[in-house]
Amino acid sequence: MSDEPRLLEGGNPQIPKGDGPEVVESYLAAMPGWKQDVGRWIHGVVTATVPDVRMAVRWNTPFYGLEDNGWFLGFHCLTNYVKVSFLNGSQLDPLPPETSKQPAVRYLHVHEDDERDDAPLAQWAQQAAALPGEPLF
Repeated sequence: MSDEPRLLEGGNPQIPKGDGPEVVESYLAAMPGWKQDVGRWIHGVVTATVPDVRMAVRWNTPFYGLEDNGWFLGFHCLTNYVKVSFLNGSQLDPLPPETSKQPAVRYLHVHEDDERDDAPLAQWAQQAAALPGEPLF
């Protein structure tokens, strides 16, 4: 029996729920191929931009938030991209590019060959962290 996490559809790692950097690191380490580089980039920008950020994994997704302010960002692997979810994204300026069925949520899709620019991601993370987040769990 392998100790490696199982990869779900789209290459998303199946990670037991938990709180703290260790469980998020387990998720990041299990991301396949180029998606791991993207995940580590997102994680690095968010943790460098938002002091005292909390993190957890639920529903095979790492989430980022602030104590007593809820969760503002999560991401997970899909087949062709990593989907970054801004849970209060409809209040960000400029808006993240992708819409959601949920009116408050906006997405950023990061594909393998996309140019990665820290500035917009950092700006969105900083704005999202300053707004009330979602009390997901």
